[in-house]
Amino acid sequence: MKIGDKVRFISEVGGGVIAGFRDKNIVLVEDEDGFQIPVRINDVVVIDCDDYDIKPASPSPKPSVDKDYDPADRPITFRAEPEERKGGDVLSVYLAFVPVDSRELTTTKFESYLVNDSNYYVTYTYLSAEGASWSLRSKGEIEPNTKLFVEEFDREALNLLERVAVQLVAYKRDKNFIIKPAIDARLRIDTVKFYKLHTFKENDFFEEPALVYTIVENDQPVRPLVVDAKKLKQEMAQKAKADSRPVVQPARSRSKNEPVVVDLHATELLETTAGMSAADILNHQLDVFRKTMDEYKGKKGVRLIFIHGKGEGVLRHAIIHELNYRYKNCPYQDASFQEYGYGATQVTIK
Repeated sequence: MKIGDKVRFISEVGGGVIAGFRDKNIVLVEDEDGFQIPVRINDVVVIDCDDYDIKPASPSPKPSVDKDYDPADRPITFRAEPEERKGGDVLSVYLAFVPVDSRELTTTKFESYLVNDSNYYVTYTYLSAEGASWSLRSKGEIEPNTKLFVEEFDREALNLLERVAVQLVAYKRDKNFIIKPAIDARLRIDTVKFYKLHTFKENDFFEEPALVYTIVENDQPVRPLVVDAKKLKQEMAQKAKADSRPVVQPARSRSKNEPVVVDLHATELLETTAGMSAADILNHQLDVFRKTMDEYKGKKGVRLIFIHGKGEGVLRHAIIHELNYRYKNCPYQDASFQEYGYGATQVTIK
């Protein structure tokens, strides 16, 4: 600050030009009328313009300080970039179901998760089918090498999960990567498994047992539930050939009171099970069950005996599930042990 500098008063409106110094603490400011005003040197500030009528800035209020405030209580907003792991550049994503309380399997709710076991970010849509239409259940993004909670549901929602679809698009951020094809995987969920504790197994993703379905593993997507036209044509030709064979009639006709016996063992229904998964076989057995029920639904009083075998009880539970939801009016019970052993269910058409 020197003689000739233009200054503005800090604590009030006005200012002027420095005309001199009375001492080291007092400066003489000459205003536009020629009057020299003694002012403390700390109460003026040098400016570049001639506008002295700028109102002094009101001092900023001091922020209130909470005596109990601890900086350690501040929320953590920093997020470290996800770490990549060796071998994670192949895409592997799974759909998992976990019981909330595995000790109460008959009443517990279930949680759905998507597990991203790769170094890629993945955007997803999760859908379920009802008839020919689809509905969106969830959508979002999964970070690399993480699992994401999707939803919680109870047993009443199981019927909506028999057919689900998961669509995926994988990518990396801020770095080059090998592009992965978009995934459109359609899964048939075996809802009978939700009644069996042993189907929830130990796995690499959860501390508790879980039912895990593969969507894509090591860049290989699960077989989609779509119709192969060529294969379907071959199967239809084989069926037409089989239907042309003469039908073998029983030597004696069934009396009115005798039950209709249907053996649902795969060896009785199929010439071969080569290339078929356990789910494929179960679906075929259930198709035969439904066709039989529909064939006799108008014949009141007819008893149907479905031989399903003892085994692990999967087919039996699937049949019971169908009877409880699709054929509610038809009472059922275990068939005669003396005639059919432990593995048969009797249904009465009403």
